[in-house]
Amino acid sequence: MTAAAMALDALFADDNIAREAVYTPEGGTPVLVRVVTRRADETTGFGDARLWSETTRVDLRVAEVPTPRPGDRIEIDGEAFLIQGEPVRDRERLVWTVDLRPT
Repeated sequence: MTAAAMALDALFADDNIAREAVYTPEGGTPVLVRVVTRRADETTGFGDARLWSETTRVDLRVAEVPTPRPGDRIEIDGEAFLIQGEPVRDRERLVWTVDLRPT
């Protein structure tokens, strides 16, 4: 195991940073996973206008969720979300970042 993988395992195990969630692939069996949530606001330019939107993103370990897809479901603290858009992996290929929308 690489130093980066060990550091990520420690971060995802820390209750101050990560939390438990239930990941359910479309048509599949629910799996308990750890996620790091990011609920950042995003400002997007559209011509001369700047649009503000609330976003919900989570990081998932590739070791727990090897192939997340749009339409898969994630439940965090009783709130249900669907993955929207294509998941993006980090440079080390250890973490997926996925955009979520409420169901």
